[in-house]
Amino acid sequence: MKFQRLEDLRVDADKSQAQIAEFLNMNRNVYGRYERGDREIPVWALLKLAEYYGTSTDYLLGRTNVRKPYPKK
Repeated sequence: MKFQRLEDLRVDADKSQAQIAEFLNMNRNVYGRYERGDREIPVWALLKLAEYYGTSTDYLLGRTNVRKPYPKK
């Protein structure tokens, strides 16, 4: 499953795959595999990316079209 929103958010933020990979403390090639859907993205990375982009994990995964994060309780 390709995670198009990961790529779209990264491009919108004017970041390279290398910059996001560095943020996640991983190799660029590994991060690229997550964007392409060649590998499943780990939960810890998904959570960090949702916080980084100010959105929800459901938005990143394509489960909702609402970009705003859920309110904190």
